[in-house]
Amino acid sequence: MTEHDSITSSAGNIFEDLGLPDADDRLAKAELARQIGAIIRERSLTQTTAAKTLGVDQPKVSALLAGQLSGFSLERLARFLTLLGRDVQIVVRESSSSSSTGRLSVISA
Repeated sequence: MTEHDSITSSAGNIFEDLGLPDADDRLAKAELARQIGAIIRERSLTQTTAAKTLGVDQPKVSALLAGQLSGFSLERLARFLTLLGRDVQIVVRESSSSSSTGRLSVISA
């Protein structure tokens, strides 16, 4: 590291760190996609077999596994998890921050 290099602490959300819009949504989608990918790998499913299970075509599974998530809603990703045998819960609670808006997050059990 040179004297001109600097380290910036993360806020915990890479999309927020990069200043991208809808950072919470992007992080939630990325986490759901990560979990879907982990299940597909854990079961040693081919993309074609996974596509049949999820009711989509193989290129959609390929895009999902490559992190190309613009064509997937949070609802659709949650549905994929249920099709893969996972329970998905949505919990609404009062925000713990002093901000007037709440946050969206995915918590794995």
